[in-house]
Amino acid sequence: MTRYAVTGATGGLGSAAVHSLIERGVTASDIVAVVRDETKASGLAAAGVTVRVADYADPPALRTALAGVDKLLLVSGSEVGRRLPQHTNVIEAATHAGVGLIAYTSILRADSSPLVLADEHRETEKLLAASGIDTVLLRNGWYTENYARSLAPAVESGVFAGSAGDGVVAPAARADYADAAAAALINAPAGAVYELAGAEHLTYADIAATFAAVSGRPVTYRDLPEAEYAAALESAGVPAGFAAVLADSDTGAGKGALDSDSTDLADLRGRPGTPFTEVIEAALN
Repeated sequence: MTRYAVTGATGGLGSAAVHSLIERGVTASDIVAVVRDETKASGLAAAGVTVRVADYADPPALRTALAGVDKLLLVSGSEVGRRLPQHTNVIEAATHAGVGLIAYTSILRADSSPLVLADEHRETEKLLAASGIDTVLLRNGWYTENYARSLAPAVESGVFAGSAGDGVVAPAARADYADAAAAALINAPAGAVYELAGAEHLTYADIAATFAAVSGRPVTYRDLPEAEYAAALESAGVPAGFAAVLADSDTGAGKGALDSDSTDLADLRGRPGTPFTEVIEAALN
């Protein structure tokens, strides 16, 4: 019997990965959902999943949570700038608990990506390599949902703003990344590196056109200099530091950092990805 664990298991990616593990034949009681807030995990517990409480910043709790675990899906933390120490705690706890394999949700081409967001992922990959634990790297591209968040304001204003120029992106649905993670956790060989991206290659003008098509209202793409786009995000309520990171990511997208011809995502899942338009349509309803 193999026991699996998923960190961040009440988050969007982690929760979907738990459900994909079950759909792929893993018995719910053989899955440990590592969560920060047990009250948010009632659905997982009701499904028969073992729920254990541990924050990324709490090494003793992490060691307890990972006891008896064979394979771990380490979902990268969401707090940009604090992820490296958090991931260090999880890796050290996994080592202490005798975890045999860690699958880590990194970023597309982490070893060469120009994105500021890639820095902590790159350092985490180095930590994993030095840990001695067998590792699978799941280098995720951009989520379609990242663009879906822009749908409502774009439809309202008629403008989808960004800083990607004519750059092309290959986003995929969060559920597809989660399903690929589950498949990899079950079957991927140690040392595997997967570059995960969608099959559609879209410019931001294409994305604006999709917004217009699904909403029935005119939406055009407005390209802004990076600093101006960061300022626009701040004025919309995004914290300054994160606004700068998002603007940097858009600029990187303009240079191809979020595009890939890799078919690893569909290959891992054994099925095609969710169409971009389908996710955007769901966000409209």
